[in-house]
Amino acid sequence: MELIELYIQEVTRRLPEKNRADIALELQSTIEDMLPEDHTEQDVKAVLLKLGDPVTLASGYRDRPMHLIGPRYYDVYINLLKMILPIAAVISLIALVGDNPFRDTGNTVILKIIGKGISGIISTGIQVFFWLTLSFAILERLDTSKDQSPLTKDLKPWTPENLKDIPNISRKKAVPMIEVFASLLGLSVFAALYFNAANLLGVYEKRNGSLIFVTPSFNQDVLNSYWLLVSCVIIMGVLLAIYKLFLGRWTLKLALFHAIYQLLYTLAFIIIISNPDLLNPEFLAYQRTLFSIDEWKSSIYWGLILISIIFAAYDSYQGFRKAKIR
Repeated sequence: MELIELYIQEVTRRLPEKNRADIALELQSTIEDMLPEDHTEQDVKAVLLKLGDPVTLASGYRDRPMHLIGPRYYDVYINLLKMILPIAAVISLIALVGDNPFRDTGNTVILKIIGKGISGIISTGIQVFFWLTLSFAILERLDTSKDQSPLTKDLKPWTPENLKDIPNISRKKAVPMIEVFASLLGLSVFAALYFNAANLLGVYEKRNGSLIFVTPSFNQDVLNSYWLLVSCVIIMGVLLAIYKLFLGRWTLKLALFHAIYQLLYTLAFIIIISNPDLLNPEFLAYQRTLFSIDEWKSSIYWGLILISIIFAAYDSYQGFRKAKIR
């Protein structure tokens, strides 16, 4: 069989059967027009090389794309994936708090936290990746518009006017993705520790080769009494992280929102540690057998407050400083 026939066969076998005959004739005519009258095998190879890979050529004749997600929707798909994955992962971690799975004591507690956290993130990530990819794959195949140029973030074809909407963001003013992810991860870990403090935070002793949970450091009933305040702090922190993700850069509005969050976070911290019943009596009795911190209580209390105020003020200042960078 000649090279031309083999080439046409390789192209048409990848196409719907109803179109094969017409495309084979069209392709045969195209190749003959490109060849000189007294052509040689080298001339045929040169023409076929110019036409390109049969797989690529066949994809141009197909009514639907051969790729899963093409260039038209790829950028939108990737941007959504970057936004949704970290948010969904954090929500899955926070959801573990509601299940309260860390009730056992001993050296398996930390392993349970790590194991359930990692499995939750992986499971959520797979679910988000699958459904988002499936949605865009279906969208790709339902799109019958002739214009297949890549879409912008607002799902419209690109025009030179879009260049006017692109801000010139310096690296110092930009909000890196790792900062947003770290904020969301920190909030999820804080929520897990706070609402399970009686099972996680406390005194551990090594007995017979095992790490045994002796007594919790905090009074869980006292911590739970501030659930509304702490929930507001967590929700506001998540909203702030999402806002940073969508803006991608520091602005005065973002800096103000960030400063308000720091104020709320600091006030909540001061209110909670000011409760005289915050520490578990059994923990206080246990620590007195090792060393006494009664005479240092006042210094530790005011030291923690001062550190939290300094940190909040510095973090707020950094936000406004970045917002003013041009």
